[in-house]
Amino acid sequence: MGLAILLGLFALFTLSGVPVAFALGISAIASFMYEGLPLMIGFQRYVSGMSAFSLLAIPFFIFAGELMLHGGIAARLVSLASAAVGWMRGGLGQVNVFSSMLFGGISGSAVADVSALGSLLIPVMKKKGYSADYAVNVTVTSSIAGIMIPPSHNMILYVVATGGGISVANLFIAGVVPGLLMCVLLAVAARYVAVKNAYPTEEFPGWKVILLSFLGAVPGLITAVIVVGGALSGIFTVTESGAIGAIYAVLITGLVYRSLSLSAFWVAVIRSVKTTAMVMILVGCASAFGYMLAMYEVPKVLASSLTSISDNPIVILLMMNVMLLVLGMIMDMAALILICTPIFLPVAVSLGMDPIHFGVMLMMNLGLGLCTPPVGGCLFVGCAIGEVPIQKALRTIWPFYLAILGALMLVTFVPSVSMLLPQWIGL
Repeated sequence: MGLAILLGLFALFTLSGVPVAFALGISAIASFMYEGLPLMIGFQRYVSGMSAFSLLAIPFFIFAGELMLHGGIAARLVSLASAAVGWMRGGLGQVNVFSSMLFGGISGSAVADVSALGSLLIPVMKKKGYSADYAVNVTVTSSIAGIMIPPSHNMILYVVATGGGISVANLFIAGVVPGLLMCVLLAVAARYVAVKNAYPTEEFPGWKVILLSFLGAVPGLITAVIVVGGALSGIFTVTESGAIGAIYAVLITGLVYRSLSLSAFWVAVIRSVKTTAMVMILVGCASAFGYMLAMYEVPKVLASSLTSISDNPIVILLMMNVMLLVLGMIMDMAALILICTPIFLPVAVSLGMDPIHFGVMLMMNLGLGLCTPPVGGCLFVGCAIGEVPIQKALRTIWPFYLAILGALMLVTFVPSVSMLLPQWIGL
């Protein structure tokens, strides 16, 4: 009965449009009351969930990403991508994917990617003769690079959800190759659609233009080097790397590029505070919800259910992926990371999967949920910018879905895709 109350109230509130964080918190409190547990324990779980030291890195990463968004770095990255790959057939589609790869490695946010690059590229693509749904589909699906390529605050949430047993730096570096692989497959899909529809191509600008564009983008690209390199080298902790990255972003956008106005800086601050508050509330409520799931032995029951269906690791991993894909369609990614990690990670580990490998698979799987209805945040933002009905975009987005699913299958069943780089570096 207690589990029914917990899951039933959560489903009811979520379907009623209540924010996920509050749905988690209220259903957890109701279960505490039903079990006769002191409410003080519940509030302790809320507070302890938000007190993890590694969470301190999240506001710094969010702030750095907002500064990049409002400080003009995205425009310079687009210029570099356009010079490098814009000459191909359907070149602006390739530019979109390449720009997402570059900007994702700086902002660490898929929604920020769609907001920044979509505002720059979607109107230009439509003006150049590309269909609006193609422009939106490329922008939306390539934005997942912001989740896979470090730094990514969603990866920090995963580490917190595991109980802190793995290194954030290890997970960061493990996401690089899968992120690049996914972008390559998306670029192939973008070219396939562009050739099929005979979209226009651009002239090759020359190596001089490429070099100048690269030099203009270097100061912004160094942000990712500082954040990731500092953490991997041991010079900084992940939190310190995020703080230094944010300071560097202020200096670059304000003093070097001179593109960050006081009003834009204020907007970046306000949005960072709001996003951080939302994340922290979600973490606290999910901690209490997870406590009740553990008390009702949901992870153990689910593991038994999966293994009772089949003892084949391939079948079990496929079932896990399908369940995560379905959940990603109906719930927010951050909430799913906090809820699903304690449930599915023990199952994955029992199959011999490394927690870092599972984390990369989880990021890519749930990232796809940001591009799918009914709650795909990236899909909604992209369609709003491109002024395209969601139904129209979904009719032509399937080649890009297939590209991401292909990358997901490789990540799931070929461990070296995720683990080779960390092992090579010696992490």
